[in-house]
Amino acid sequence: MFGADKGSTQPLDGKKLAIGIVQARFNEGITNALYEACHAELIALGVQEKNIKRVTVPGALEVPIALQALAEQDDFDALIALGCIIRGETYHLEIVSNESGAGVTRVSLETHTPIANAILTTENVSQAVARQEEKGRDAARVAIEMAHLLASIG
Repeated sequence: MFGADKGSTQPLDGKKLAIGIVQARFNEGITNALYEACHAELIALGVQEKNIKRVTVPGALEVPIALQALAEQDDFDALIALGCIIRGETYHLEIVSNESGAGVTRVSLETHTPIANAILTTENVSQAVARQEEKGRDAARVAIEMAHLLASIG
């Protein structure tokens, strides 16, 4: 939830991590802003530029297959999904958001790779714009935290 209490975490350190990002181009103004906020937060948390790989895909439904391809390379400690689905006049939002979300989760579980899902699903452009920076930063934090958590579990 936008502005929600996300709880406290330990300080995050991304210095030794490699992060892959898959960005959907549909609603590109929003997804570019998501990426910029995410990328800036990864750098601020110590991830080296050379350890960040970004690929783009047409839309949210194509995000899972690109995530899977990156996960199968076994070069990344965590992945990030970026996209934006905005309600239109048809049932399309529900289908795209449900299928892309399920695909992201399936890839994560099948490959044992943490994936921060920052595919926004909003009613309108204003809601997406209001969330783009916070959700981009959140995705970076989630990826780093989950990479460390899974490494500590073994």
